[in-house]
Amino acid sequence: MLTIRAVHFDDFIPNWRTHSEVINYNVLVLVMEGKVTYRIENEEYTGERGDFLFIPHGSRRSGENHPSGPHQKFTIIFNYEVDAMPFIPFLHDKKFVHFKLWRLQYLHRRFERLYEEMRQGENFRTFICHGILQELIGVIARELEKPEVIPIKMKYADMIKHYLLDHYREQIEIKDLAQLIQRSPNYTIAVFREVIGQSPIKYIHQLRVIEACNLLLNSDMSISNISNYLGYYDTSYFFRVFKKHTSMSPTAFMTYGNQQDVAQLFT
Repeated sequence: MLTIRAVHFDDFIPNWRTHSEVINYNVLVLVMEGKVTYRIENEEYTGERGDFLFIPHGSRRSGENHPSGPHQKFTIIFNYEVDAMPFIPFLHDKKFVHFKLWRLQYLHRRFERLYEEMRQGENFRTFICHGILQELIGVIARELEKPEVIPIKMKYADMIKHYLLDHYREQIEIKDLAQLIQRSPNYTIAVFREVIGQSPIKYIHQLRVIEACNLLLNSDMSISNISNYLGYYDTSYFFRVFKKHTSMSPTAFMTYGNQQDVAQLFT
């Protein structure tokens, strides 16, 4: 059985720190921006964007902003009864865990949803929050079973990802991405797929469709204008791509879609 004690969102807090103590709870941390320094059992660790940390019950822990400045992170504080839980290796081992997440975008949304639910007083809040936390623990346990990605591959994938986030509306070819990291096109595709879980082209379409959903719901732009804005100069092709990713046409989404649909498009 899980008991959620608190969920925090630290949003670039100046002079943030937590004093040294032996904690009687477990902590999940997801670092979104900047860096944070923790001292766990007299060992110092630095968490940065995309890092997940698990600090188990009984650890001596302290934390503070990294010398580079404030940070942004989610923190979940919880307890659990071992006998009432399925076997989850990292919970069972009761050891500090620190690694880089593969599915950062999705897990960010789930941490954010849990934080929002915890702040509301609506019916079934506890039931929903327990479900989200169980999902987070399961997804994290699954990621820990994957082979570790070597740092240089993570660096290349991150460079490509940030480039795509800045230029996804433009016409991008694999050769442009290969030139960015000074590697072959085949290697570029392979390393991005290994780290991110999909090809660069599929990731571009994902970014465009998510933006299309937002524009369909929150702007007065026509579907053809949205298509052109996102780099799809053939509106019929835009319709096919959109339906492939959302299982409905842009017209249907504009009528029946909502913000929750946008958040759950890609998991």
